[in-house]
Amino acid sequence: MSGKVILITGAITGIGRATALAFARGKGARIVVSGRSEESGKKLASEIRGLGAECEFIRADVRHDDEIRALVDKTVARFGRLDIAVNSAGTEGVPGPVVDQTEDSYHAAFDTNVLGVVLSLKHELRVMFAQGYGSVVNISSTYGHRPVPGASIYVASKYAVEGLTLSAALEAAPYGVRVNAVAPGPVQTGMLDRFTGNEENKAGMASGVPLKRIGNVEEIAQSIMFVASDQATYITGSILSVDGGNSAK
Repeated sequence: MSGKVILITGAITGIGRATALAFARGKGARIVVSGRSEESGKKLASEIRGLGAECEFIRADVRHDDEIRALVDKTVARFGRLDIAVNSAGTEGVPGPVVDQTEDSYHAAFDTNVLGVVLSLKHELRVMFAQGYGSVVNISSTYGHRPVPGASIYVASKYAVEGLTLSAALEAAPYGVRVNAVAPGPVQTGMLDRFTGNEENKAGMASGVPLKRIGNVEEIAQSIMFVASDQATYITGSILSVDGGNSAK
């Protein structure tokens, strides 16, 4: 990853944060981390610089077109190009059966998980098409291709992410740009804690995984790095499941 310019949305917590740190440990990367918390974002950027990588924090909310346009343009202005983009911003929304969902709970999930990916792709690909190269990795979920009761809106949003990924990959291929997604299974994050609600529910979820455990964010970060890297130059339009075997059931 030496010399690569990498943009990560949703970088302040969870998988996004682990991915930013993993890229930084590779030495020589130039990283832009983004999220909505100025304080946490600047702290993360400082931590990444301490690992020897160049890093800037640029605040942006993926739900707003003008903010994502500015985020991408500032990244290019700072580092001259955009090699890799990881679209990691996401939310679980409001879990519960579909009969309990509302217009607000729909927007709580879709505005970040779907609109956020649309806008990110729009501006990242704008730059990459002009360059004639680039790699984008969207973050989906096992629930992006396997339905589950009690999470209908979240599931629908991640199905949308996978559809967007495949369609964008076909649009991007003639320009030499790759678009893929990584689909984690249950991974130890704050989002998983909120979704499961307690340790008993989390243990029950882990027991249903063929590998019989919850994953960790570093495992997902390594998979993202591979798909994004020059080691995967013939991979585009793919959804990589990193879920302990859940997708095989």
